[in-house]
Amino acid sequence: MSEEINHRRRNFLGIAAVTMAAAELSVMGRARAQTQEAPALPAIKPGTHTSFGPLAQIDAGVLNTGYAQAGPTDGPVVILLHGWPYDIYSFIDVAPLLASAGYRVIVPYLRGYGTTRFRSSGTIRNGQQAAIAVDIVALMDALRIQTAIVAGYDWGARTANIMAALWPERCRAMVSVSGYLIGSQEANSKPLPPKAELAWWYQFYFATERGRQGYEHNRHDFAKLIWQLASPKWNFDDATFERSADAFNNPDHVAIVIHNYRWRLSLAEGESQYDDLERKLAAGPVIGVPTITLEGDANGAPHPEPSSYRQKFSGKYLHRTITGGIGHNLPQEAPQAFAQAVIDAGAF
Repeated sequence: MSEEINHRRRNFLGIAAVTMAAAELSVMGRARAQTQEAPALPAIKPGTHTSFGPLAQIDAGVLNTGYAQAGPTDGPVVILLHGWPYDIYSFIDVAPLLASAGYRVIVPYLRGYGTTRFRSSGTIRNGQQAAIAVDIVALMDALRIQTAIVAGYDWGARTANIMAALWPERCRAMVSVSGYLIGSQEANSKPLPPKAELAWWYQFYFATERGRQGYEHNRHDFAKLIWQLASPKWNFDDATFERSADAFNNPDHVAIVIHNYRWRLSLAEGESQYDDLERKLAAGPVIGVPTITLEGDANGAPHPEPSSYRQKFSGKYLHRTITGGIGHNLPQEAPQAFAQAVIDAGAF
């Protein structure tokens, strides 16, 4: 879709009526965001919101990317990046909180999810880490966004890490759940202790043809199982899951997911156009942009200990462990804490 169509800002600030307190913070919060003074956000019950406004679409690189948006068009930009097997609804309560504080919020579907589509049937359905990061830089270019706070978890945190490492001039600040997730095929080739290997069971399942077929035919139940294992104390209801499950009906979803995990284990080739980027990432580059890392106290998914990645951040840095039974999908389970981290990182 053209830039002209995209700029018909289908603002969904209707979802931004978090509470009366959030509405009262709107004007004050915007001014504070622009002057780097971090506002305190109002309390919000997770699951307060259940829908975004109409999504936008824009051609960006090899994709026609679908995304939700909120907040003033001239506010500081925040790009929120989801993981697998999740989607933009991870930020359904985060987006209006940030909008109420004056931020322009962009929440894109990654390749293989939701309304995002490849522009050409001939494009390789590639899920390697560098390709996904290039997608988001292309989205920024298409939207004429020079710099943004990037924030995410799971695949989205890795993508934010890569952007901050390779294109720091495009990243005003970063929020990353589980810290530093940049990987390499060489590092992934080294065996882990048995208990750690067990946590990656689905990666090995996806390495087989049986696993590919199993995910193709059972993606709904597979994703729900991952939600339960990764967030064992999150009592999400069926309606919450079903809103996100629709994103997995994307025609390229299975191909992207399978390629992502097979590429990690060197069982699938990447594209040569990303070779230089992957070489830089394999060196484990240090990130210098202002960063806040987060971890839930009940994250059931594989994740590193915060002490293991502290040295990977050379700029202003804070780590926060979010308590209360918070699992892997931290922004949806603890939206106030995630949104506050975004604002605080931007105010460094």
